[in-house]
Amino acid sequence: MPLNRRKFLKKSAVTGAGVAVAGAAAAPTAEAAERHERPGHHVKRHSLTVMGTTDLHGHVFNWDYFKDAEYTDPAGNATGLARISTLVNQVRAEKGRRNTLLLDAGDTIQGTPLTYYYAKVDPITAKGGPVHPMAQAMNAIGYDAAALGNHEFNYGIETLRTFEDQLDFPLLGANAVDAKTLRPAFPPYFVKTFHVPGARPVKVGVLGLTNPGIAIWDKAYVQGKLKFEGLEEQAAKWVPRLRALGADVVVVSAHSGTSGTSSYGDQVPYVENAAANVARQVPGIDAILVGHAHVEIPELKVVNEKTGKTVVLSEPLCYAERLTLFDIELVYKRGRWEVESVSASLRNSNSVADDPKITRLLKDEHAKVVAYVNQVVGRATETLTTVEARYKDAPIIDLITKVQEDVVKAALAGTEYASLPVLAQASPFSRTSQIPAGDVTIRDLSSLYVYDNTLVAKLMTGAQVRAYLEYSAGYFTQTAAGAPVDVDKLTNAGDRPDYNYDYVSGLSYDIDIAQPAGSRIRNLTRGGAPLDDAAQFVFAVNNYRANGGGAFPGVATAKELWSESTEIRTRIAEWVTAKGVLDPKDFASVDWKLTRDGTPVF
Repeated sequence: MPLNRRKFLKKSAVTGAGVAVAGAAAAPTAEAAERHERPGHHVKRHSLTVMGTTDLHGHVFNWDYFKDAEYTDPAGNATGLARISTLVNQVRAEKGRRNTLLLDAGDTIQGTPLTYYYAKVDPITAKGGPVHPMAQAMNAIGYDAAALGNHEFNYGIETLRTFEDQLDFPLLGANAVDAKTLRPAFPPYFVKTFHVPGARPVKVGVLGLTNPGIAIWDKAYVQGKLKFEGLEEQAAKWVPRLRALGADVVVVSAHSGTSGTSSYGDQVPYVENAAANVARQVPGIDAILVGHAHVEIPELKVVNEKTGKTVVLSEPLCYAERLTLFDIELVYKRGRWEVESVSASLRNSNSVADDPKITRLLKDEHAKVVAYVNQVVGRATETLTTVEARYKDAPIIDLITKVQEDVVKAALAGTEYASLPVLAQASPFSRTSQIPAGDVTIRDLSSLYVYDNTLVAKLMTGAQVRAYLEYSAGYFTQTAAGAPVDVDKLTNAGDRPDYNYDYVSGLSYDIDIAQPAGSRIRNLTRGGAPLDDAAQFVFAVNNYRANGGGAFPGVATAKELWSESTEIRTRIAEWVTAKGVLDPKDFASVDWKLTRDGTPVF
């Protein structure tokens, strides 16, 4: 039977809001240590460890479904909750299980073919449907609470609520509120009580915060239903309530990075990566488990501006590659517990083996997904790869834009926009994707489009498209004519990720990287003629970009002509299946090239 999410909601006499509470009995090793601070004076002490993961993105095993092989990367990392389970068991053995807490900071149910399969192919929302593999694994490991990530919303509210019902622990999101009542739509916090012999219990309050960007990125699902407030203001509201409830320790699980920056410009008035701001601005927090940014932060100390106290932040690497440990030392003074120190460290999943309990639990689900992604859907006449796609117009990216053009043209047939030319954008998401010559499988095509983006058609002018291309060209490092070219340093200017660089099909243009960003687009033509700034175009664009992701100009505010909920990845598989043969002559064209003062770089 699915678990009812409302089991986590108890009315608090203090707040009146839904809260989550739990208790922990004393562990065999949990007796508070007593030290002689001065003759005849005993000081009670107690140690707690808060463990944390984040951005699991559907990684249960150390397996790469796109390569149909064990996961490997140049750094020697290992992935998966099966490894995390082993690390958690080790920590619980060392510290005493009842002196530990296990949290997650969000982005759980999207990111691998495993999560796609149980959202779309054999959906958990179907009557009598399966229990989500991530719910099974996290329940078995014994998580205490998790914050909502933005990717939790990618499959819609029904899928998220079903996943929530299947969990044995609460999904927290204090700043995710009902659009009409502005009351919390999810439990804002969770309180766990640790019993200590000879002293009053230790109460740990966990506040969950999610990302305001959800309002942009998953607008189609949340608009009019949910609102997402700023992390700083909501922490300032809820942390005092946790303290009023008697929390001796306050930990925040935040699906938000530490940089203080946003990828969506000023479309939302709240900061995307606000975790360090929360530590700096909101008194009463001891530690913050950080998520969303996919970076490794063993320990970051931030001084609170109002109290002068140090707040400790830590972000474990994504995909279950690391486990954060916050070691918290408490001292019993004047009838209450005080936090004496907090330190953070990371443990590496590559140092342990899978927990056989988790591999046994989910071997059938894993096998189903492996079989699914290995289905053959067509044949390729030659090998296509993304290896050079960041800096050369690669046919494999043209496949994406061609599919998007065809789908949008078919969707707008018979409408007033049917006669307008269709342009399409696509990004080089992966540097290692390859469609080999010969049989083409779903996993080959999935590795090309790793995100669950859907397709939108927008109405754009030539001037808007020109500005869009100029912004995109800021991805390249300015490189003087005649200077040596190092392809490893040529891209990601200003730390812009590959997924925020776009090709645009249907046009021809040069990108002059000897020029400063903002004045690089040269020889911009359509059909051999200079682009008319007043001309109108249908722009086939993914929903992330259409909703403002990456802060590309013009597109978020442009008129929407059409959208759908089918993933672009699925549309690519359908296109290849219908063709039967994947031949570059059907989709490839050289639309752009890098130049320096008019001379091609390559």
